[in-house]
Formats: sequence, C-alpha cells, structure tokens
Amino acid sequence: MAQLLAFAGSNSSKSINYKLVQYTVSQLKGHNVQTLNMANFPFPMYSEDVEKEDGFSNSLVELKDDIQNADGLIISVNEHNGNPSAYFKNVLDWLSRLERKFLEGKKVFLMSTSGGKRGAAGALTVIESSIPRFGGETVSTFSLPSFHTNFTSENGISDADLAASHKKALETFINSL
Repeated sequence: MAQLLAFAGSNSSKSINYKLVQYTVSQLKGHNVQTLNMANFPFPMYSEDVEKEDGFSNSLVELKDDIQNADGLIISVNEHNGNPSAYFKNVLDWLSRLERKFLEGKKVFLMSTSGGKRGAAGALTVIESSIPRFGGETVSTFSLPSFHTNFTSENGISDADLAASHKKALETFINSL
C-alpha cells in the first residue's frame, strides 16, 4: 500500500485540474491518498527579499514534508498562455528554495487539462522537463483535452479512448511504486 499525495497546480476554487485529480484519486483502491486543494495555500510571490525578511511559511514547510512523506505524487497542472500558471511556478520556486531536491526519489504521475483541444499540453511539457531538476521522476503522463466536452462530474472521463489512456497511465504509475 503506497502513500500518495495528490494536488492540482491551480489555486482556483473552480479548478478543472483539481476535478481531474479528484477523479483520478477516486480510481485508486488500497492506497493511502492525501489530496490537497491548493486554493487553501496562498503563497506570496517569491522574491529573495521576502525570503530574507520572512523566511519560509509553515504552509510551505508542511507541503514539503507532505511531499517527502509520500511514495508518489499525482499532480495535474493548469496552463496560462501555453505555460504553467504563475501560481504553480511560484510554488515550485518556493519549494526549491526551501530544499533544492524536494522531489528526491519521488515518482510522479503528471496530468493536465484545459477547456481547449491541447489539454494544457504546453504546461505539462514544461513541468515534465522540470521534475528531474528537483530529483523526481515522471513515470507517466496524461493530458485531457476539451475538459467540458470530455468530463462529467457524474462519470468522470466520458470519452472511452481518453478514459482508457488515463487508466493505463495511472496503472503504470501505481505499478512503478
């Protein structure tokens, strides 16, 4: 039984990436999963001046500890203008200042979704290339295009091919732990 941490890279209270995370977690049986809603984690914009004056917040230290206590991470990143959101980039900046290799030895299932046809693939690619810098390993990825067409709150991923692709990526991740 693995200890997993799951969250979206969005701080929106209506995050579709968080909905994808919740759906993904609902597909897991026999694992301990801690799901974080990042809308509850308001970090200031990173700057060396803020770090020097205020240090690291308790919330940041707790997030780092939650990451380090997990066997694997399920993360769904949102996209703004082809890149990860400023919020998620900021979270990574803070975490890497607290401990550069904050993902050391962690397996990651990386996902993304958006209302558009690319499913936030640009943000997924950027974060996938960043994960090794922090010591983590992306084991599998999944991008859900056209969220509002391909996802329902009652059934989850409604397109059969996309649902099968998601299931396979999740199984690959779980089998790697």
